[in-house]
Amino acid sequence: MAGKDSATREASSRRGVTKGPPADERVQRQRRLFEEAAAVASEPQVKPLRHPIWTESKARLIQSYLKLFTFVTKHGTYIDAFAGPQQVGKPEMWSAKLVIDCEPRWLRHFHLFERNKDKVAQLRTLVHDHNRILEDAGGKARDLNVYEGDCNIEIPAALERSPIRDKEATFALLDQRTFECHWATVRALATHKRSGHKIELFYFLPNKWLPRSLAGLTKNPETAQRWWGRDDWKTLGSLTTRQRAERFTDRFKEEFSYASVKAWPISERTAGGGSVMYFMIHATDHPEAPILMRRAFEHAVDPTKPAEQLELVR
Repeated sequence: MAGKDSATREASSRRGVTKGPPADERVQRQRRLFEEAAAVASEPQVKPLRHPIWTESKARLIQSYLKLFTFVTKHGTYIDAFAGPQQVGKPEMWSAKLVIDCEPRWLRHFHLFERNKDKVAQLRTLVHDHNRILEDAGGKARDLNVYEGDCNIEIPAALERSPIRDKEATFALLDQRTFECHWATVRALATHKRSGHKIELFYFLPNKWLPRSLAGLTKNPETAQRWWGRDDWKTLGSLTTRQRAERFTDRFKEEFSYASVKAWPISERTAGGGSVMYFMIHATDHPEAPILMRRAFEHAVDPTKPAEQLELVR
């Protein structure tokens, strides 16, 4: 039989006939091409940023985006994995405070996680004072929850105790310094809902100091293993800034099937511009979300513009 097959192939070759791959292989290849094309087509395009946004404006960016988004949803749940104030005496850089204070008060549920005891105390004061003002004015206290402990333990536990409804618009801020947010925590949030739009993620990827930090983990590689969730974390240190951001956006799409994943640069303020300190990886299923984030960037750069006015920017 082998000799006969060989002779047949030779005869076909002499006649100029080239036998292609099996039919099932061709079908699989075409399917992959269609899937890749669909993934590219589904990524909404937005205009390039006109101005950089500085690290001290991160909190205002989150507040601006959530305000714009709740104009659409009229409700929502906010999760903050590192909810304590980042700098003492600078409330304008405290994301949790700005989001809680944002009006209209369409966000209904807040889950604020923090492991530092002093910051937990500040969070509890923030929550108490906010609800006391509402109640003194004859209003109703809001659902503001503070969790003391490691977010990598407390977030999965909280999701298991009190699952979020599939139809609830939900936003999770993962504003880590470097390696604090484990990939398992990202997965718990991204895969929590069974249907509808997944929990929207704002994942802060460190950039400027990341290669140096990765190189310093030779004695405790488990830190990087937990952070990246795989054992190929060393390859991240040798990538360019752009390649590393793309590696993360690709992984969010491939592993969690988000409809849109974009890496938005957050820069260091210096004369004449500055280095990219972080990328905010924005993962979402909502078709309007990337456009709203682009508007939020404009507002964070120029906070004198009201959010309603920014809705006209395309």
